[in-house]
Amino acid sequence: MTTTFNRRQALATIGLGLASAGLIGEADAASTLDRLRNRGFIRVATANEVPYGYMTASGNAAGIGPDVAKHVLASIGIKEIQWSVMPFGELIPGLRARRVDMVSAEQNILPARCEVVAFSEPNSSYGEGLMVRAGNPDNIHSYSDIKNNPKLKLAIVAGADELEFAHGVGIPDSQIVSISANADALSAVETGRVAAYAGTELTVARLAKHSKAVEVAEPFTQPVVHGKSVRSYGGFSFRKDETALHLAFDKELAAFKKTAAWAKILRDAGLSAESVAAARSKTTAELCAG
Repeated sequence: MTTTFNRRQALATIGLGLASAGLIGEADAASTLDRLRNRGFIRVATANEVPYGYMTASGNAAGIGPDVAKHVLASIGIKEIQWSVMPFGELIPGLRARRVDMVSAEQNILPARCEVVAFSEPNSSYGEGLMVRAGNPDNIHSYSDIKNNPKLKLAIVAGADELEFAHGVGIPDSQIVSISANADALSAVETGRVAAYAGTELTVARLAKHSKAVEVAEPFTQPVVHGKSVRSYGGFSFRKDETALHLAFDKELAAFKKTAAWAKILRDAGLSAESVAAARSKTTAELCAG
């Protein structure tokens, strides 16, 4: 999932959104939900990023966002969804330009984005992960466990954000082994060349499925860099003037998040139990405040 959203990207997105929106408003925002119900369908965009939201080979929307959106939208009386795929950077401008009615791509809820769109309550949480040998013989559950044992080596793909995270928690270069691609991580961990491989939570989960000689380190404590956890929180986004749709969606989402069915969608996508719990622990107001 694309989570990096620096100041330059934020300003670019805001600028594109303002330019494309055309300052068009609805005469009666409260009628939006009724209009969609009467029309019988809603237009929803995703970014085609597995497993957050994507289109299958058969043309069906799948992933964390779409699977939850289908349930919630049906609960508020909108059973037909017209899906479209947009590059991640075009999702907010496309929404503001009214090419779609909402976005289902598990976008990280960030203050800069909150300025231009209305986010649902968090639907997911995702962060980093570590892959270790089966049985986790070195008892690794965090970046700090590696820092605290100079004998342990950590594999990181060259140029990946995980190098910054490792340095941020104090792991020296002498404990870091650079690999050229995620695919190289399996052999590095299996053979004991390294004690662990660092990647995004979902990348680690997908790789671990390919070998019984490795596993995902669980439980896992997210690294804290510059005083902040690198954990992200994904949500659905709406135009700010469509409060009726937004509020109705949030009400049903809150109810669905209390169920085992919602948690299963996240777990089946590869999210850890900690991430499922984290998605229930934050509010959009907190995240938008920064």
